[in-house]
Amino acid sequence: MTRIKVCGITRIADALQAVKYGADFLGFIFADSPRRVSVEQAARIIAEIPDSIGKVGVFLNHPYDFVKEIIKETGINYLQFHGSESPEYCQEFRLPVIKAFRVRDEKSLVGLGCYQTAVYLLDSFHPDRAGGTGKTFDWQLAAKAAEYGKIIIAGGLNEENVQKAIHLTRPFAVDVSSGIEKSPGIKDKLKMKRFIEKAKDR
Repeated sequence: MTRIKVCGITRIADALQAVKYGADFLGFIFADSPRRVSVEQAARIIAEIPDSIGKVGVFLNHPYDFVKEIIKETGINYLQFHGSESPEYCQEFRLPVIKAFRVRDEKSLVGLGCYQTAVYLLDSFHPDRAGGTGKTFDWQLAAKAAEYGKIIIAGGLNEENVQKAIHLTRPFAVDVSSGIEKSPGIKDKLKMKRFIEKAKDR
């Protein structure tokens, strides 16, 4: 069964709705983004979420001590690194690590083999943005990425295309953010419900 990660959570109401509809992971962005949350926001939301749900902190080239402090203060239990973090850096942490790769072509996958992480997240390439583009990439490339381990498909997913993405890539999980929003960081309850239903109904 493909898991579902709802990213860019900024409100308790959205987090609880995502859990109610069947999300397996919630993503909290600590990098510069319209969906960025403060430490205090994340801690308040996570305190309301069942232990069975994965709480993913999303980082971008942050110092080691900053990440450690976020772990301590918020209770996140997964780390997603979306920048140029080295394999050695990713192995410094005791929590499971999701390493993101921005996919432009097959060459974008070359570095996967250097990382011994729990999961590889494949996102769309944009020259100026590390994520949240709302654009898809060539999902056929995911098959090659899967040779290295579990993959998460991100980038431009919505209720219209999520079933196709799952059918073509057979991922460990799908990751959605802008595809279920009213505005950055504010989820649309109906879009979220429909996305999760489509992802689970295959």
